[in-house]
Amino acid sequence: MAHAPSSKSDDLERLARKRAGAKLGWYAHACVYVLVNLFLAFLSSRSNYPWAVFPALGWGLGLLIHGAAVWVAMPGGSLYAQLLERERAALHRQPPL
Repeated sequence: MAHAPSSKSDDLERLARKRAGAKLGWYAHACVYVLVNLFLAFLSSRSNYPWAVFPALGWGLGLLIHGAAVWVAMPGGSLYAQLLERERAALHRQPPL
């Protein structure tokens, strides 16, 4: 089944929505990170050992990787665009179902 060709404005709208959703997801992740780690820091301050630093560092690394995926390797970036174009070309070479 062939899809009707979409207009360039439809493609741009789809890409803009995807990018905005990815950025919004990162902002939500960052807010949860801050709130949870503030609570953990409060709990940790009541003990003799600052254990809250360990989950903050581990989760912070995850947040950093998530941020890199959203802000650096965002769809439309050169690597993503190259891989996407390769996939499109491979799909066009396949016989129709």
